[in-house]
Amino acid sequence: MTDPRSDNRTATPWADPLLDPLFTTDAAADAFSPAARLQGMLDFEAALARAEAAVGVIPSHAVAAIEAACKAGLYRLDALGAEAALAGNTAIPMVKHLTRRVKAADEESSRYVHWGATSQDAMDSGLMLQLRRFLDALDADLAALADGLADLADRHRATPMVARTWLQHALPTTFGLKAAGWLDALGRDRQRIAAARARLALQFGGAAGTLAALGDAGPAVAEALAAELDLPLPALPWHASRDRVTEPASALGILAGTLGTLGRDISLMMQMEVGEAFEPAGPGRGGSSTMPHKRNPVSCAVLLSAAIRAPALVGGLLAAQVQEHERGLGGWHAEWQALPDLCRLAAGAARHARETVAGLTVDAERMRANLDLTRGLILAEAVTMALGDRMGRMAAHSRVAEASRRAAEAARPLRDVLAEDAEVMQALGADGLDRLFNPLRYTGSAGHFIERVLTDHRGAKRQQD
Repeated sequence: MTDPRSDNRTATPWADPLLDPLFTTDAAADAFSPAARLQGMLDFEAALARAEAAVGVIPSHAVAAIEAACKAGLYRLDALGAEAALAGNTAIPMVKHLTRRVKAADEESSRYVHWGATSQDAMDSGLMLQLRRFLDALDADLAALADGLADLADRHRATPMVARTWLQHALPTTFGLKAAGWLDALGRDRQRIAAARARLALQFGGAAGTLAALGDAGPAVAEALAAELDLPLPALPWHASRDRVTEPASALGILAGTLGTLGRDISLMMQMEVGEAFEPAGPGRGGSSTMPHKRNPVSCAVLLSAAIRAPALVGGLLAAQVQEHERGLGGWHAEWQALPDLCRLAAGAARHARETVAGLTVDAERMRANLDLTRGLILAEAVTMALGDRMGRMAAHSRVAEASRRAAEAARPLRDVLAEDAEVMQALGADGLDRLFNPLRYTGSAGHFIERVLTDHRGAKRQQD
């Protein structure tokens, strides 16, 4: 038997080739791959050399040799990892190996590797570069998802369906309003993520956050370094102030909840007993290993899985925010795997949501038929409000409640039971009852709300363009 560990057919860029394709995306896996983590630190080191040379802290001839060695492909990740297990972080062995490689090319230049910086500067600034790249790719998926939701809301403005509260039939609504609700929440998620992205910033403070090793040149180097990396220059180093990590993490956790809500709703609508909307169908999608007829909500499962797992990751990052003095112990280390895991989950959920919404099958006829399952009870409030004008709200409520009880017990349409009540007929008439039992006449301000959400969406798109 072939040993799968030596079988080149299992070669793949995924960290976990069995599960990553389901739960994350190529872009997220790439942004937070071990090679990307290393390259982020090396990008910091190359930019630091350029900045310090520009300010006159190191000789300009040292830049070329340092830059040439700042390529992740030149290093063995397993060797760096083994040394990190002893050193306590990945930057320490990275700097050692980088210096050795520069020295092999130009011994004089190797003296200026990592000049005046500390390990956390390289790791945090590298993380900021990874996060920026990740968040830009994520927003592209979220923008496409938002457009898909806007299309659903617009096309189904007048598609009546059951509104459910506590999982029970409540009143008529429209599918357009449901889609608009998803879109509205997603719009706020994107705003939160954009705000967090804008606060990603350079980390550069040296050993204790004072840049003492650079003397008077510290501020000038920091400014040049920020420009090199195209990262905002903060007022001061933030080694132990971790809000620049927990803010995007919190926004991603909320996003996971938004997408989980979408997944919950669609999965409930996909139940055979409901049958109102379905994930896209395709070869190999949503099948069962034993039941050929199954059409399982596989994307909804991913959305719900992310919504279940994200809070624990966010909670861990929030707990890690409390760090000691100028540089923390343990809390910083707790971020290194939790944040990438959260990002990968959020990206996978966003991809599945985008694909599901883009290919969603909506059964408007089934939605309309489900409105009739209670034989008109769903419109009891409409009748109560109409009768309330004539006999007072409480009296009308009691009369309609009694008629609803009798209708349910006898499995008769509520309209027929009400038509037997002389006082109701005198107040409303046959035509009035007919109008009250038309679901589309009792969707309230649904159309107005949909239009407001779509207007906000169009405005946000114009601002981005």
